Amino acid sequence: MSAYPSALALDPVLPAPPATPAARPRRRLWPALGRALLAWPFPLAVLLLWQLAATYEWVPSQILPSPATVAGTFADMWRSGELQDNTAISLWRVLWGFSAGATLGFVLGVAMGLSPLTKDYLYPTFKTFAQVPALGWLPLLMMLVGIDEALKIILIAKASLVPIALNTYKGLQNVPTTQIELAKVYRFNRWQLLRHVVLPSAFPPIWNGVRYGLTHAWLALVGVELLASSEGLGFLIVYGRQLYQLDVVLAAVVVVGAIGWALDRVLAVIEKRLLRWRVEGF
Repeated sequence: MSAYPSALALDPVLPAPPATPAARPRRRLWPALGRALLAWPFPLAVLLLWQLAATYEWVPSQILPSPATVAGTFADMWRSGELQDNTAISLWRVLWGFSAGATLGFVLGVAMGLSPLTKDYLYPTFKTFAQVPALGWLPLLMMLVGIDEALKIILIAKASLVPIALNTYKGLQNVPTTQIELAKVYRFNRWQLLRHVVLPSAFPPIWNGVRYGLTHAWLALVGVELLASSEGLGFLIVYGRQLYQLDVVLAAVVVVGAIGWALDRVLAVIEKRLLRWRVEGF
């Protein structure tokens, strides 16, 4: 055996070269793609079970039409323009109601979060108000404003106001005191403290409130259209049930779910872009 170490033993262990900029997005892409694929097996299994139930008539077709029948009804409603018209009406109601509720909720949350006196005056009453669901106010509001558009917009605004106000208030209350003390060391005035410290720190919970508020607004819309409307997606569901056209009901339900999911994803994308500065924990 040679007394000298082999060439392999003399070679230093070199660190792996850093990933190229083109390789980094590819490394992030595969885990994201895997998580996206994990969401598909369950809905596909439900769709398969639905098709089997319709094919073998486990449930009468009058109660559970087949996926093909629902798809055909969806296509017919799309060609006639009925689906687009009712969807546009529902989205218009959500836009106005959510805008009003979000504005009032943000102002109320900021007032309670920044002023202890305002919080002492308003928070107990607001918490009591928040415990009553939006549809719980429906009978009273029908007597006060009728069943026109004002009723829908008020209920949608109430549904979105509560989570936005609460999350704004909690976000402002939970700003780390160390950040505030550091800003005082740098002699920030009140406006600088609010703009550069308080609002950026409170923005993530505030934005979560916006997402919850939009979800609640969409749910309240469908609920009020089910009970007091002659137009909109909720009305389509009631109309199909009254005529025992379950294919119309299911087509409208699919549209309601798809739009609700799409609205939440849009807000999630906006949140990701607005919070690029935030460092994720482990």
